[in-house]
Amino acid sequence: MIASLPMYDRPETAAAHDAFWALIRDHAAQEGLDLPPLTRGDDLWAQWEDPQMILSLTCGLPYRARLKDKVQIVAVPDYRLPGCPPGYYASHIVVRADDQAIGPEHWPHKRMAFNELRSQSGWAAMLNHAFGLGTFFASARETGSHREASRAVAEGRADIACIDAQTWRMISAYDGWADALKIIDTTEPTPGLPLITAATTPPETVALLRRAVAAAVRDLTDSDRAVLHIHDLVDVPAQAYLDVPTPAPEDATAA
Repeated sequence: MIASLPMYDRPETAAAHDAFWALIRDHAAQEGLDLPPLTRGDDLWAQWEDPQMILSLTCGLPYRARLKDKVQIVAVPDYRLPGCPPGYYASHIVVRADDQAIGPEHWPHKRMAFNELRSQSGWAAMLNHAFGLGTFFASARETGSHREASRAVAEGRADIACIDAQTWRMISAYDGWADALKIIDTTEPTPGLPLITAATTPPETVALLRRAVAAAVRDLTDSDRAVLHIHDLVDVPAQAYLDVPTPAPEDATAA
């Protein structure tokens, strides 16, 4: 079996993630399911598409674009993000703190940095928001992560980026360049990052996993909860993910 919790895992949160996973394993073991240690650092597509994947955390765009027939949604963590329904999240649009040309009419002159094309929060949310405002960007640069997208803006290598609100909490807490940035807008909430298991996982095991994760969320220490910001586990229907539009790569700079 393969298990991972990759989406908000970084050195500063690793110990809290390990503690969370230990609780999940303990509760699963009480019901007779032996879960593996967490896998870190490997190819995420290989993890998510492995028929032996027992539990992982993915993003809404990978789910609707490629994984929907290969995985099942177990449940969705709720991070109690301001302005978002339980189990949903939004993204903050950030620019440099001294940038005064921040209106949508200025965006066609801005270089957008984004984490990756498979990201709902950094790519699809940004373009869908811009299209709703009738605007676009001068260019779009893939950086590989939200951290690097925000850093590119702070250091002047890009002008604007879209960072999911949970990641922004961590960037604000741990990355010094956050002080060089400001939030100018926030996207509409969309379904949050779902916990998934392989399509071949039996229904009774899916139910067991949900119980184990819910119990682990309940048993988190105050200190670990303060790091992970996980407060509950909710159900979000699969169709809610499929209903979110997915922009094409060329759309970023299309008038």
